[in-house]
Amino acid sequence: MANNNHYLVPGAKKGMQQLKEKVMAEQGYNVNVNRPENAKYEMAQDLGVPLKKGYNGDITAKQAGKIGGNIGGQMVKEMVQMAENSLKNKQ
Repeated sequence: MANNNHYLVPGAKKGMQQLKEKVMAEQGYNVNVNRPENAKYEMAQDLGVPLKKGYNGDITAKQAGKIGGNIGGQMVKEMVQMAENSLKNKQ
């Protein structure tokens, strides 16, 4: 499956990747800065999801959501916290 993520802000992709690395490291996952995407396989194993490199069309949406929702949910919480801190600093 092709990656259809598009970033509207130039340079946002790098920042989002750094945020993902930070969130996963805070959750106790081993994040290799050269291959940060490997941490999702560790997370999948912990959650009992048979995620593998390459094609994963055989996993259910519920299983995929366990991985992506866990990462994405924490990223959103972190971004909200960052925005709140930014607003506090402007007052």
